[in-house]
Amino acid sequence: MAGTTLPTPMYSLYAQRFHFAVLTTTVIFAVYAGGVLFSLLCFGRWSDAVGRRPMLLAGVVLAVFSAAAFLTADGVPQLLVGRALSGLSAGIFTGTATAAIIEATPPNRRTRAAAIATVANIGGLGFGPLLAGALVEYAPAPLHLTFVVHIGLALVAGIALSIVPETSGRSGQIGIQRLSVPPEVRGVFTVAALAGFCGFAVLGLFTAVAPSYVATFDIGNHAVAGLVVFSIFAASAAAQIAATRIAPQRAVALGCATTVVGMIVLAATLMLSSLIGLVAAAVVCGAGQGISFSRGLAAVAERTPADRRAEVTSTYFVVAYVAISLPVVGVGLAAGVWGLRAAGVSFTGAVAALASVCLAAIVVQNCGRTSLARATD
Repeated sequence: MAGTTLPTPMYSLYAQRFHFAVLTTTVIFAVYAGGVLFSLLCFGRWSDAVGRRPMLLAGVVLAVFSAAAFLTADGVPQLLVGRALSGLSAGIFTGTATAAIIEATPPNRRTRAAAIATVANIGGLGFGPLLAGALVEYAPAPLHLTFVVHIGLALVAGIALSIVPETSGRSGQIGIQRLSVPPEVRGVFTVAALAGFCGFAVLGLFTAVAPSYVATFDIGNHAVAGLVVFSIFAASAAAQIAATRIAPQRAVALGCATTVVGMIVLAATLMLSSLIGLVAAAVVCGAGQGISFSRGLAAVAERTPADRRAEVTSTYFVVAYVAISLPVVGVGLAAGVWGLRAAGVSFTGAVAALASVCLAAIVVQNCGRTSLARATD
């Protein structure tokens, strides 16, 4: 997963080398999300049929090809290919690796296994820009060494996968994952999906554009840019683990409120050009995203019939990855007209408004349930 965010601190260098603007940066980033969506929908059920190891090995191969595309990139098309391959590998890893970790764990430790999978997934996403930022800033060959390291790590993962036992019973059929939401779940799903949309939109902004904001603060250190992006993923992972004991709907409300606060901090930061404020905004926004996403998924899962859970969960992830890509492209378009800072402030207002609507919907739902309970009594 770290490989999927490695290019983040490098986008400004690629922009200088290949002469493109922020809009192109956001499109390159969005192509990754498209690869994830394609992989989740087309390959999401394959590991049930062919096994976890073959699919994870395929993900490793795609990750190596992605790094190779970046290593040899001489223009935007190869960057797009590298991001698409990276998205395909991430889509495979996200579901298949989580399932493999849980299946390999004794039943009485499954909760801990899910937490480990979360840390590996979100923590890996955060570690990528941290590692790349340090290598770009302090090591030679800034556009190449990072991907050589990534290929080495991927090969180690491939060797490990060839040794560990298969965990799946290989049941089911190869096919495209269907997307749908049963009528009895739609109310809860809509609120959870809105909250998840807000959180992932913010993740997309930080992952694609945060290094550009750091540069507008007259800070040219790529390691600092990587640290800012790391902060939001680290906060997300910590919040997901800390929120496991909070009731899902209450947690989603808390996540929405935290996101609104994070947007206020981010807007103030962009206007004041404060690096400390940007890190603080990343931490607050990451906490809001982590709580909203993980507990929103839990709220949806507990209301969904077992035989429909896979398609509902896939629909939830589709909403999340649309959120991580389309809004940030909108920021890129707006930046070309208004400037990067004004586009970012407008983005914070839109996300804060959407999160507030989500919070209000939760309050209305809770009031409705309370009234119904009193009437029943």
